[in-house]
Amino acid sequence: MGINVALDGPSGAGKSTIAKAVAKKLEYVYVDTGAMYRSIAYYVISKGADLSDPEQIKPLLGEISIKLCYTEAGQRVMLNDEDVSDKIRTPEISMGASKVSAIPEVREFLLELQKNIAKENNIIMDGRDIGTVVLPNADVKIFLTAAPEARAERRFKELQEKGDKSTYDEVLQDIIQRDYNDTHREIAPLKKADDAVEVDSTELTLEESVEAIYKVITDKTKKKERKIKEIMPVRPVKKEHRLGHFHMFWYTVLRYIVIGLYHLYFNITFEGTENIPKDGGNIFASNHRSYQDPVFIALPTKVPLSYMAKEELFHQNVFFTLLIKAFGAFPVTRGKGDTQVIDTSIEKLEKGRNLVIFPEGTRSKDGKVGKGKTGVALVAAVAQVPVVPVGINFEGKLKFRKRVVVRFGKPIVPCEIGVTATDPHSLRTIKNEIMKNITELVH
Repeated sequence: MGINVALDGPSGAGKSTIAKAVAKKLEYVYVDTGAMYRSIAYYVISKGADLSDPEQIKPLLGEISIKLCYTEAGQRVMLNDEDVSDKIRTPEISMGASKVSAIPEVREFLLELQKNIAKENNIIMDGRDIGTVVLPNADVKIFLTAAPEARAERRFKELQEKGDKSTYDEVLQDIIQRDYNDTHREIAPLKKADDAVEVDSTELTLEESVEAIYKVITDKTKKKERKIKEIMPVRPVKKEHRLGHFHMFWYTVLRYIVIGLYHLYFNITFEGTENIPKDGGNIFASNHRSYQDPVFIALPTKVPLSYMAKEELFHQNVFFTLLIKAFGAFPVTRGKGDTQVIDTSIEKLEKGRNLVIFPEGTRSKDGKVGKGKTGVALVAAVAQVPVVPVGINFEGKLKFRKRVVVRFGKPIVPCEIGVTATDPHSLRTIKNEIMKNITELVH
């Protein structure tokens, strides 16, 4: 579990703007829960339902799908696959969000989504009841507030820039009314958590507010970061060992024979071969399409590969077991933490072999890249060796003369992306980078 920051406060306090800036500065994921409630209000209004009638709203929840997408432009809010990021930022929707957020079924509908995001990432989540209800065990709780007049002035300027015709007095009344609604609702009313740090931004500029929140978070998380234990010690592979000349000679002969056979059977091409390291001691991380994948990766590489194979393959027959072992396979039990597998992987790298890992852990039937597991990240972080992303591409089933394209991406060097340890945050960082690069190579 990552570091969770709960940022609560009244409407117009600048929570979203400040949370986005601080999240970017800390490289955390920003979760705008207010946008989720606004999306529901927008949908309810679009359907002509009464915002004050829970019985009209509850049946509509089954029709709603909300996703938060993160792009270079920032977080976008998708409602049933429609980008409503700008449409939900109006006074009407703001008041509607306050009303629907008081409905228990609406809160329950969104609660699971919010908690799942928090489990998997270092996050800053802003709202009204994050520190009291959604994330009661958050590592850092902050209550951001400001005088109603200051909040109204900020919101009024924001709406003017968007061409909204609302007056300052209308915005101020909306702020005051929403404060009353949020603090007096029966379900999860707006209030400061007992262990929250209060920050009043009435007299602060945006930059000063960002810095104040940033300081609270960094001061609070220093203690936790010191307590985070590495999963395994880092043991950088020095690449001092090379395979013997005799071994390399026979491997090269065999490789050219297999290259000829595979070019006869498949219509295979390789792209990005300039990214393949000429030495050993590297990891090749690839999507998984077929049992031929280790061979596809091996054909353009000049150093023998080792790769993980599910344990069941080593219990079929003696000849098959000897064959896959000869080609560098070693067993791994899926779904079970096994430090011996990590030790074996490091041993292969230290001996000068390259290592092939399929982060998805299983073959993809439709060609889409699945969710990566942490194994490849752990090996890379422990060994501190380059990871070459690979994308294996073909349509349908693999058969005679099938067109196959194997793409090799630029090596990912752990230390160059700030991964020098095996703590959970470092492993997530390199795993996400590896999976992102693999996905870009599969098209």
